Amino acid sequence: MADNTADAIVVGGGLAGLAAAAELGDRGKRVIIVDQEPEHFLGGQAFWSLGGLFMVDTREQRRMGIRDSYDLALRDWMGSAQFDRDEDNWPRKWASAYVEFAAGEMRPWLYDMGLRWFPIVGWAERGGSYANGHGNSVPRFHITWGTGPGVLEHFIRRVQGHVSAGLIQLKFRHQVSHIIMQNGTAKGVSGEVLADDSVQRGGKTNRDEVGEFEVYAPSVIVTSGGIGGNFEMVRKNWPTNRLGEPPKDMIAGVPFHVDGRMIPISEKAGGHVINGDRMWHYTEGVRNWDPIWPAHGIRILPGPSSMWFDACGNRLQPPCLPGFDTLGTLREILKTGYEYSWFVLTQKVIKKEFALSGSEQNPDFTSGSWKEVIQQRILSGSKATGPVEAFKEKGEDFVVANTLTELVSGMNQLGGGLIDEAYLRTQIEARDSQIDNPFSKDAQMMAIHAARNYRGDRLIRTAKPHKFLDPSNGPLIAVKLHVLTRKTLGGLQTNLDSQMIGADGQVVPGLFAAGEVAGFGGGGYHGYNALEGTFLGGCIFSGRNAGRSRAVA
Repeated sequence: MADNTADAIVVGGGLAGLAAAAELGDRGKRVIIVDQEPEHFLGGQAFWSLGGLFMVDTREQRRMGIRDSYDLALRDWMGSAQFDRDEDNWPRKWASAYVEFAAGEMRPWLYDMGLRWFPIVGWAERGGSYANGHGNSVPRFHITWGTGPGVLEHFIRRVQGHVSAGLIQLKFRHQVSHIIMQNGTAKGVSGEVLADDSVQRGGKTNRDEVGEFEVYAPSVIVTSGGIGGNFEMVRKNWPTNRLGEPPKDMIAGVPFHVDGRMIPISEKAGGHVINGDRMWHYTEGVRNWDPIWPAHGIRILPGPSSMWFDACGNRLQPPCLPGFDTLGTLREILKTGYEYSWFVLTQKVIKKEFALSGSEQNPDFTSGSWKEVIQQRILSGSKATGPVEAFKEKGEDFVVANTLTELVSGMNQLGGGLIDEAYLRTQIEARDSQIDNPFSKDAQMMAIHAARNYRGDRLIRTAKPHKFLDPSNGPLIAVKLHVLTRKTLGGLQTNLDSQMIGADGQVVPGLFAAGEVAGFGGGGYHGYNALEGTFLGGCIFSGRNAGRSRAVA
């Protein structure tokens, strides 16, 4: 294969790009993958993920007593997506196709590839309103053994096999700045060769130009990711009418290279972005005490027991409960005029319910070792996992105290003196009054009891109800929570073959998009809300569709 020609060019070496390239290689296609980051960044943002996949009616679910089905999952998806725009035609088709994939071929296909999953299925994004509204009716979050790296390794192995066979070239530090079009048809890409950079994976690399390049192919597949690392683009696209003003103070849940640069480049070539105002940011972000990328934040994956207060110490109203309604809670927090909120909890809660998003924050799952999981999560006595305890000790957003007076003092030092101890105590005492019997009028307590009806939550994710102000359950802990940028839900419009659709509704010859840059399919197959596990799943599915597309020359 000539160094600068191929059957297809894949722009971006993340999960979607690897999935597309692996499928193209299986078909005997010659592929060039170009990526602006160094070789040790291969896999992109997916490397840092927890490895959760939204799958339906799986063996793991059935073993846990979960009754799931395509029909129930599709109802949940559509109730969450709330598609309401003319341009949602392709996103709606992608949503139906993905749920069908998740309920059918997905698990056996990935299993045959070598992926395995933790046997307890997680219950993410529970919704908390009506059955036809947002949220997962049942647990569907399947954590991959090995987390994000465990997902990537099988696609990287397939790609490297095709590299060895001479079908795929990998060109790192190649930054695309232009899609070459001729008579409205894609012909290749051009851009700059960047200087080598040995910064640790995920760090901010240089943009020093040391040369130029052009590569040619009749098919160009853009898989360059979203905008979460580019605060300027996030604020520009922020849906002020739905969520309020964008926060002035945000932290980044994705590396610097998730910069959105290929979106305007693709638009200039004829692609069409839809649903750019749909995005997915978390409310439970904490500043990383050991950062890798700029403004590095980590999301707390909470169980249902932490009490959630706004910046002034008012308890958030249901369904603004931990793990229930991400964007609904974000909207309510921003309505207060402040950009942060608080969790208040106990050591018993942090021990059982706190997890941190990311492969590096879950070394036991990332290792794929049952021994490590048991040591970290079962044999650790009263302590949480090592990474959680490290954040409790070293994280600037954590306050640990033996008394409520001491706790409020620490909260006010971090938050500007807005918390009234007597008022906070009244709210916690009222909640504690609901502990003495299994009945309750408190919506959060009812949610905790419901969670513990699920064997998986009772075993590892939901603490036994207890009184927060009882010293035997302490110490008390408060966590200051920031808005954490993460996912782009809108994107380049595509059909089910991942071909880009222009503003005129017609296919742009030779142009394709997959993964987050395409809203994970169609220009936004989530609609307004995500059900979790659908980000990696969407990268895999849309990348696979692109690689299998007969429209690829």
